[in-house]
Amino acid sequence: MAERVFDIRRQTGFTTIAIACFAMLYMPIILLVIYSFNAGTSIAIWEGASWRWYVSAWNNEQVQEATLRSLIIAVWASGISTTVAVLAALATTRTRRFRGQTAVFALINQPLMVPEIVTAVALLIFFAMIKVATGYTGLAYLIIAHSAFCIPFAYLPIRARLQGMDLSLEQAAADLYATPFQVFRRVTLPQLWPGILAGAMLAFVISLDDVVITEFVKSAGQDTLPTYMLGQLRRVVTPEINAISTVLLSISVTMVIAFTLLSKIRK
Repeated sequence: MAERVFDIRRQTGFTTIAIACFAMLYMPIILLVIYSFNAGTSIAIWEGASWRWYVSAWNNEQVQEATLRSLIIAVWASGISTTVAVLAALATTRTRRFRGQTAVFALINQPLMVPEIVTAVALLIFFAMIKVATGYTGLAYLIIAHSAFCIPFAYLPIRARLQGMDLSLEQAAADLYATPFQVFRRVTLPQLWPGILAGAMLAFVISLDDVVITEFVKSAGQDTLPTYMLGQLRRVVTPEINAISTVLLSISVTMVIAFTLLSKIRK
């Protein structure tokens, strides 16, 4: 008698439970998107379809300033964290194993393991000391904080890409007297770019959506789009928040899809 292979999809109630889980996860998001087109001022009572709140958000100067600030921080944080992640990935995959390598890997991924609120409080205390000593209260603190937090998100896809690459081409280039930099520029980098782009986009999305670290680190007048939305939710909630959330959702989904496609590219 042939042995039956266990398949979770054939278990009683699997389909029902899966549908219920997906409904609980995505129904609130679907409702948020639908009510972003509500013509009325309520977020719970449908009063007809309209682009009113998208136009309102587009013309809102506070939203414009917060959006521009969010994009500036996200671009800088993505660039810095991706650069550091590339160097860290090369140092942990293109060298012989060394004592403490596991500790280094854990240190790089520390923001993923430590609760974000703990990281935010630590950064608040650290930057507060620097602000008192220097008097500087600019965006650099947010850029540094976001960069540090985004490093593991950029590092993991880059490291995974490096581990999946064939070393023979790099070894052949070294045998032909290419310097380490030439090997990286002409052999490693052309194969690594999908991982770098994937890591950069993931870091960009994480920075763009961050609330906790931004709320603790920012100075007065430095609201990003997520913290602006949080502030509005404490006052008056209108479908304008739904419209902004829908735009952020669209950006995040687009970036994640692009990240997934780039991660599957093989050369």
